[in-house]
Amino acid sequence: MPRFQYVALDARGQESTGSVEANSTNEAIGRLRQSGYFPTGVYEEGRAPASRDGKVKKPRTTPIAAAAAPTAKRKGVSITLFKKQKVKSRVLMIFTRQLATLIDSGLPLLRSLNVLARQERDPVLKRATEALSDSVQGGNTFSDSLAQHPKIFNELYVSMVKAGELGGVLEVVLERLAEFQEKAQKIKGKVLSAMIYPAIVMTMAVAIMGFLLVFIVPRFEAIFKDMLGDKPLPGITIFVISISRFAQSNWAILIGAGIALIVGIKVLGRTSGGRSLLDQFKLRLPLFGDLIRKTSISRFSRTLGTLVSSGVSILQALNITRDTAGNTVIANAISQVHDRVKEGESIVQPLETSGAFPPMVVSMIDVGEETGQLPDMLLKIADVYDGEVDNSVAALTSILEPIMIVFLAVVVGTIVIALFLPLISIITTLQQQT
Repeated sequence: MPRFQYVALDARGQESTGSVEANSTNEAIGRLRQSGYFPTGVYEEGRAPASRDGKVKKPRTTPIAAAAAPTAKRKGVSITLFKKQKVKSRVLMIFTRQLATLIDSGLPLLRSLNVLARQERDPVLKRATEALSDSVQGGNTFSDSLAQHPKIFNELYVSMVKAGELGGVLEVVLERLAEFQEKAQKIKGKVLSAMIYPAIVMTMAVAIMGFLLVFIVPRFEAIFKDMLGDKPLPGITIFVISISRFAQSNWAILIGAGIALIVGIKVLGRTSGGRSLLDQFKLRLPLFGDLIRKTSISRFSRTLGTLVSSGVSILQALNITRDTAGNTVIANAISQVHDRVKEGESIVQPLETSGAFPPMVVSMIDVGEETGQLPDMLLKIADVYDGEVDNSVAALTSILEPIMIVFLAVVVGTIVIALFLPLISIITTLQQQT
């Protein structure tokens, strides 16, 4: 029986070599997979391709995928318009946690992916998981398989998995990645909850004001003309009636202007200069600016700390952190740090020079560098700022509630007072006549 030499990865991503007896290449690949290995190269002894210097070349993955193709299921090609290609962050977070738990329990990577593919309800992630399983079964590494789906698994995800594979600690890295996603999702939820309340109140205020101006005020105006004739109306009433006439005459323009403003902000945000202006504006917003800055610093610290602690190089970690910062002001500061660190400088000085990070953050990072515990210190900074975000959200909610109530009362109260002042005059006139 022929003997085949192989190069394969085990469930932890570690490379191993050896030989196996089989009747064909396909049978050799099947035996290796049954043993829990993921072959990256299989060739018959004495037939390995050699280079010009006589050294044996490492087999590529492509021949294996081709050899295994006859046993794979053929899928038809279909074209779907407007096909959903992204996965919600919460769904991806649950997937990562489940994968980390399965691998930590001792299941091989391929079997873990098959288990998750069977139970996944999200159609996009289900298709991606099945594709990951096929790719890993074909001999690709898990990180290379993830990189084939950039709209689902970002650079941070792929880089951490790759570092885990190289270090043989994939289950540990997946656990860290799951914790990172859970905390990021928690912070995102708190920030959104703080911004939803004023958005709802403002929407209600605009809707009520529009209803009163378009439907109620014109009827009262007709009553005032019939009952008061040419008598002058109070100034506040004239002001409200003028706004009502303008709203009735130009309602289409007002709606169009609102839509154009939203679209304009979206378009502006897609340009580099416009995005920078919007991000600077966000950081300078009263009440919300401080919350956004704390959230960005928390994300920066947790992302960089998680990457470095997982074995990613500091320069690559800074690049990934810059791309996932979510704010161009913070991203530009990180870019400056990257350039200075690349030249051999410490991370502390460029952080302080950028002015985007508070002195406390710079000091804690300085201590982390001095003691050789930079990843742990970055994660501590993230925990501290997570607490700051909690406090800011609570304070913001307590401040916004009375402000929104007063705003709504002023808007509705002004219209009501403007309509009732002439009514008082009409009632007084009727009493005098009787």
